[in-house]
Amino acid sequence: MRRKMCFCITLTNLINYKTMIVVPVKEGENIERALKKFKRKFEKTGVVKELRARQQFDKPSVKNRLKMERAIYVQQLHRVED
Repeated sequence: MRRKMCFCITLTNLINYKTMIVVPVKEGENIERALKKFKRKFEKTGVVKELRARQQFDKPSVKNRLKMERAIYVQQLHRVED
């Protein structure tokens, strides 16, 4: 009888809802590889990014300006590709 192992970590997000990261580990799989999978999934959740964004306050006008600059930059990249 084989048991299936998995890492389960519950993250309490900054918006007060819980998310669970589950990384299934196959029998005989290297623990380093499983940790690498976990790190990738954790980065995709964006918890650290959100935490850093909440450490400082940005005025709405600054956010809008940065958003506009990013949109212009992306449009220019698409124009160059065509």
